Amino acid sequence: MFQINELVVYPAQGVGQIERIQSQVIGGMTADYYIVRILSNSVTLMVPVSNAANVGLRHVSDEPTGLAVFESLKDRSEFTGYTGQNWNRRYREYSEKLKSTDLSDVAYVLKELFLIGMDKELSFGERRLLEQAMTLVSMELTYALGRDQAVIKAEINDMFQDVILKQQEKMQKIK
Repeated sequence: MFQINELVVYPAQGVGQIERIQSQVIGGMTADYYIVRILSNSVTLMVPVSNAANVGLRHVSDEPTGLAVFESLKDRSEFTGYTGQNWNRRYREYSEKLKSTDLSDVAYVLKELFLIGMDKELSFGERRLLEQAMTLVSMELTYALGRDQAVIKAEINDMFQDVILKQQEKMQKIK
């Protein structure tokens, strides 16, 4: 399924590179494992070849998917916000979405947390989730779109900075 040196995505960890495929005897059984080094933090993972799809190991999104996800960040039409939800429930929901095999789920968390941050200060846990979502989305978009991660992060921040500035202007007019 995957080849040595291929870039892959492991849910909640991000983009990694398959360094090698090795056989190991664990519990008396021999199995093949992908040895994946996560690029953002150099963590090394052993992923059973036979179970790679079940744990969510997948190819990096292609350019059209990356562009669609990038564009989806701009769309605020379906933002429901945090009305009626306590932070603990949101935290659990967002934590699960960060483990998703679908980049659009991770981008959803990023967008929601940015937009929630417009109206209220994010809790420490929410800020950590925002940072994790930003890292996961920007890293994958870097490879999907063939652009620098710092540029991707800046563009995403600019996307939401405009919204925040507009919100602040509205608040100024109300006062």
